[in-house]
Amino acid sequence: MVFESHHPLVKHKLTLMRDSATKPKKFRELIREISMLLCYEATTDLTTQPRTVETPMGRANGVELLHKVGLVPVLRAGLGMVEGIWEMMPGAEVWHIGLYRDERTLKPVSYYNKLPTMPTVQVCLVLDPMLATGGSATATVDILKRWGAERIKFVGILAAPEGIARLQGAHPDVPIHVAHVDERLNDIGYIVPGLGDAGDRQFGTG
Repeated sequence: MVFESHHPLVKHKLTLMRDSATKPKKFRELIREISMLLCYEATTDLTTQPRTVETPMGRANGVELLHKVGLVPVLRAGLGMVEGIWEMMPGAEVWHIGLYRDERTLKPVSYYNKLPTMPTVQVCLVLDPMLATGGSATATVDILKRWGAERIKFVGILAAPEGIARLQGAHPDVPIHVAHVDERLNDIGYIVPGLGDAGDRQFGTG
């Protein structure tokens, strides 16, 4: 399933992110803010259990999260999404997977994996701003499934139809949550109209 956000704040902030005049500092702030909003939408089905607490005025019946959540940013662009989501779920664990796209073959190359030996969380959110060719996202989910992850969701800013098709074809059980689905990929594998290279725009290296 693909869940494209229709929240006005998400659409507004995405427009500012797309603007080529937006500087790295503002770009980082926007990616953090959009990530918080997308996290809210992507976690509506998390499992809870009852919990009773004492308020200053008496007893209240509430809930608490039953399962632990892990954030898996795909280096390096996914790093910018962690802070906002972490504010929403400060108890989430963060595990890093490093992949880069070979610009000649457009295939993902793994260079870093900091997962523990055994799964320590029940839900993993794969964080990558751009679901372009889908190679990195698919490879990341491959790694997580081999690790033993029970539930996996993809959370990103933009997606191309080609990337969605690839991820869904390989992992139809992984929901995709994005701010917007764009038109297509160009001949060098970039999303159109997109926003450029999300890593370069965050870190001022473009």
